[in-house]
Amino acid sequence: MKPAAVRELAPVLPAWRANLLLLVLAAWFVGLAGRALWLQALNNDFLQRKGESRYSRVVEIGASRGMIVDRNNEPLAISTPVESVAASPADVDAEPADLRKLAQLLGIGNDELRARLFDTKREFVYLKRQLPPEQAERVVQLGIPGVFLQREHRRYYPAGDVMSHIIGFTGVDDKGQEALELAFESTLAGKPGSRRVIRDRLGRIVEDVESIRVPQNSQRLTLSIDARIQYLAFRELKAAVVTHRAKAGGIVVLDAATGEILAMANLPAYNPNNRGKLDANRMRNRTVTDLFEPGSTLKPFTAAAALEAGLFQPGTVIQTAPGQMMVGNRTIQDAHPQGALTVAQVIQKSSNVGTAKMGLALPSETLWSLFSRAGFGVQPRSGFPGEVSGRLRTYTTWKPIEQATMSYGYGLSVSLLQLARSYTMFASDGVLQPVTLLKRDAPVQGTRVISADTALAVRKMLELAAQPGGTAPGAQVSGYTVAGKTGTAHKLEGKSYAANRYVASFVGMAPASQPRIVIAVMIDEPTAGQYYGGAVAAPVFSQVAAGTLRFLAVPPDAPAKTTVLTPESAPLVREEV
Repeated sequence: MKPAAVRELAPVLPAWRANLLLLVLAAWFVGLAGRALWLQALNNDFLQRKGESRYSRVVEIGASRGMIVDRNNEPLAISTPVESVAASPADVDAEPADLRKLAQLLGIGNDELRARLFDTKREFVYLKRQLPPEQAERVVQLGIPGVFLQREHRRYYPAGDVMSHIIGFTGVDDKGQEALELAFESTLAGKPGSRRVIRDRLGRIVEDVESIRVPQNSQRLTLSIDARIQYLAFRELKAAVVTHRAKAGGIVVLDAATGEILAMANLPAYNPNNRGKLDANRMRNRTVTDLFEPGSTLKPFTAAAALEAGLFQPGTVIQTAPGQMMVGNRTIQDAHPQGALTVAQVIQKSSNVGTAKMGLALPSETLWSLFSRAGFGVQPRSGFPGEVSGRLRTYTTWKPIEQATMSYGYGLSVSLLQLARSYTMFASDGVLQPVTLLKRDAPVQGTRVISADTALAVRKMLELAAQPGGTAPGAQVSGYTVAGKTGTAHKLEGKSYAANRYVASFVGMAPASQPRIVIAVMIDEPTAGQYYGGAVAAPVFSQVAAGTLRFLAVPPDAPAKTTVLTPESAPLVREEV
């Protein structure tokens, strides 16, 4: 074919189409260049974020939780480092066989593990918290990219069940869940920090880039508790609960001068280091949260009100024969009928009739006022979470029989801590001391409730109660004078009192000449035969007081050969209200 014919067959394209195509291509290249300039020079944050997301991570730096120590700096709660297994879902690259091994090693289901590992909406996820070191090491040996160990802290309690009701425990996130760990969370927790790091494809940190927020470590919490006294109190309480086959028990030891709580123990108890099976019934701090009717331990307050009113003196004679009296259509009676007794002997022998006659001789407002000022019906304000205020009805609602029974401890309810605190007014010459679980560096001002003369007179009566002829000779301590009062109260069962269920109690102080400590003991439902406060609770006081006075280096105030009567050899003066 001739060249002219070929030219005739070739398509003829308009020049404007070529120019248009050239213009589009040029614009496209200009746009790409402009976008590159914008991203790489003028606004490079987007690309930088995308690039950093491949290797850069922000990790939290936990603040070390503060130690809890006793008044002598013995550790009661410490945080120990542990390893947790975590993952960065975006970096996870694992074979199915490796995932099955990991799930088996962590003790979780394969489907659950996959759901966590491949949740790409999250940059960080925990797979298993707080592993033992050997288990954590086996996880590392799997070498799964994106799965790594995260350092955390776990709370450890050296005293175990001995301190459990005071200290409480923390959860898996190291946050307080019970008792003082909860009450002082803001003090103990501190504030976590954070830092930016570079991780390799296995999730290991290879470089620290920058600190974003510095962690603020917490403060140490120093308690008023003396660990030596706490161990002693727990041991003796446990022995009594076991011996008398009791349902529960509690004990509180106070510094009579400062109101500091030196020991506070409960049974049943629990081990805060083993949080797998926690029973709510064992976790209650019964000395603070549970109420009971104090029974005869309230009689000294009625005597104090009578002395303060000027209607009675310690030597005033009250006729209690024939051992019972009628108030309306109700009968009040003594467990052991007596004849004419002085006010001091009424407390020594724990006469219900004598106490009721004193209580009924007073205006109801006078009796109520002293009970209220002694701390009944008011929270002790120890700083412990969940403490109760008890129950003290206003005097305007009292009937004569209620006024009579309240005078010897029925119709109102108290916690063991309240009861222990109320006795500080007899130990501190009429001044009620504020209680605390924190160590005090300086003395605090108490509240005067009764005169010093009345407090001394009642203390002398309480000395008689702890001697032969009283209800609590088993409370004696060799080398020291002791003052205290027993209680043996029937328990409420519905709207009436159970015939064979008792709360046995004793509250006392030593040395009686100048009290340094106040101890309150409560044994709930002893079932081994003995149930009187003098036989069940007073011996616990004796053992704990003897050791506590020795720990505190309190000099003896009685002959060194003072005879301490055992419950078996002590003459039994029955008491039951």
